[in-house]
Amino acid sequence: MPTPRSLPKTLGELRRSSEFSESRIQSRTVKDELRENLIARLKTRETIFPGIVGYEDTVVPQIVNAVLSKQNFILLGLRGQAKSRILRALTALLDEYVPYVAGCEIRDNPYKPLRKRNRDLIAELGDDTPIEYMTREERYVEKLATPDVTIADLIGDLDPIKAARSGQDLSNELTMHFGLLPRANRGIFAINELPDLAGKIQVALFNIMQEGDVQIKGYPVRLMLDVALVFSANPEDYTARGKIVTPLKDRIGSEIRTHYPETLEEGIAITAQETWSERGLGKLEVPQYMREIVEQIAFSAREDKKVDKRSGVSQRLPIATLDLVISNAERRSLIHDETLVLPRISDLYAALPGITGKLELEYEGEMRGADTVVREILRVAIGKIFDKYFGETNTQQIEQWFNLGGTIKFDDDQPAKTIAAELKQIQGLVEKLAPLGVKLNSDPEHLVAAAEFLLEGMYAHHRVSRTEERGFAAQEKAQRNPARSEREPERDPEDWQQQRRTRRGFN
Repeated sequence: MPTPRSLPKTLGELRRSSEFSESRIQSRTVKDELRENLIARLKTRETIFPGIVGYEDTVVPQIVNAVLSKQNFILLGLRGQAKSRILRALTALLDEYVPYVAGCEIRDNPYKPLRKRNRDLIAELGDDTPIEYMTREERYVEKLATPDVTIADLIGDLDPIKAARSGQDLSNELTMHFGLLPRANRGIFAINELPDLAGKIQVALFNIMQEGDVQIKGYPVRLMLDVALVFSANPEDYTARGKIVTPLKDRIGSEIRTHYPETLEEGIAITAQETWSERGLGKLEVPQYMREIVEQIAFSAREDKKVDKRSGVSQRLPIATLDLVISNAERRSLIHDETLVLPRISDLYAALPGITGKLELEYEGEMRGADTVVREILRVAIGKIFDKYFGETNTQQIEQWFNLGGTIKFDDDQPAKTIAAELKQIQGLVEKLAPLGVKLNSDPEHLVAAAEFLLEGMYAHHRVSRTEERGFAAQEKAQRNPARSEREPERDPEDWQQQRRTRRGFN
């Protein structure tokens, strides 16, 4: 591929080049280009969408089929399922450089110009017509659909000042100020959250997709654009905020469903890829069991009846949680001047702000409170991963130590070596940490983190008790529930639904 400096600068040079010859560029559409470059990748078995994990056997084959069929398509899925990321990754299937008539707003094909201005320029200058180039990134235009988007935003508007200065009739294309879609000519135009787009705008959109014409303020404008249209939408939006008009839906070639990671391993791989871990302060090590617990939080939340299934639980939840977990461990290591940054269970509770804001709760969850629901989800997640490592471990000796009055507290104000010394006083504790690869002579950070995981798992299974200050003690006897008169008064479900709709911004 030519370098930017060696690219042809005039139409004459372009015609003489092999890479940008008229036979290759004139009739080759964007969808032809996407198809050809995709075929080349398939032949070499190159990864189609690098960084997209868990879709190799589900979503990616459907996208490949849509591109090979030269179809417009929509990605339909809940929040946090990499829909926008996939759409942006389509630019990798475009050519590295594409020529256009210099100074053209809609980046006209020099061999097949749409605009009269460009046809006149080529007729006047001939082979001396200046040529410029678009990169892959410049050929991708994205718009977040909102109810206030207008025809002028997407297609364009008539400019009376241009008309007055040029003496042209308002129906002439020379009087038009182009919107986003014409400026995406010879590229990819993506619309996120398509149902939020007003119905009349959707009508204008499919009209220009198929027929190439649109009416702006009563004047017909014809634009035979060369553009690949891709969309994304959330299934909840069909009933909550809007819908896709039937004619537009009919013109979208494929409706492709995305999904959350199907296995814990896929989720861990995504979270590890997106987490900011190269921080430059000391040595960072995230134990595998901590990664599993963080991911299990999202899986447990998606199964919890108190969490709204229609809104989903975004993959951003474990990513943000792990970032905060690492940050709290980093803060602790800075306070105690420790060289190893090693997250542990207590850091999960410091990450609660990164979890509560990403969950939409059902009525029961709202009544109990977000913090209470999230703490229950943490308990379930920790319990599941605890069973994986310590399911066959006999913890009776440790329980007996607590039953005899022993207590231990995990405090961020204490260095790891101080807590480790106290942990070694608990009979049988260190020996039980073998499934995590921790021994008596392991460094304090690993020993403390592993021991806290073990004790927190025992707490999750009601074998020991724990205070909010991270102090572990013998399991308390079940206490009677407080009198109903002391509880928070119940709220009417209809009032709750109305308040929820108000928060979301629709009636």
